[in-house]
Amino acid sequence: MQPSSFMICRCEEVTQEQLEQAYASGCHTARQLKLKTRSTMGACQGRVCRQILEAWVHAQAPGLLPDAESLAYRPPIRPVTFGQLAKEEG
Repeated sequence: MQPSSFMICRCEEVTQEQLEQAYASGCHTARQLKLKTRSTMGACQGRVCRQILEAWVHAQAPGLLPDAESLAYRPPIRPVTFGQLAKEEG
């Protein structure tokens, strides 16, 4: 596998090449890259790829301070189905 075809976000199928293209177009923060490529917006909500994306951004400009627009990480307490929610209403 070539480095540029490395899969960053499996849920949204975002590759390193797509990140490089977005970065070249002016998206230099993790948040900007997220909005441009949909990385971290898939089913896992960034639980798998968020750290990879942020590490990649840091590798592009290691001398810069940490991103003020860092991605939020809100893990669920536990998954709940709509059926379970409907039963609780009663």
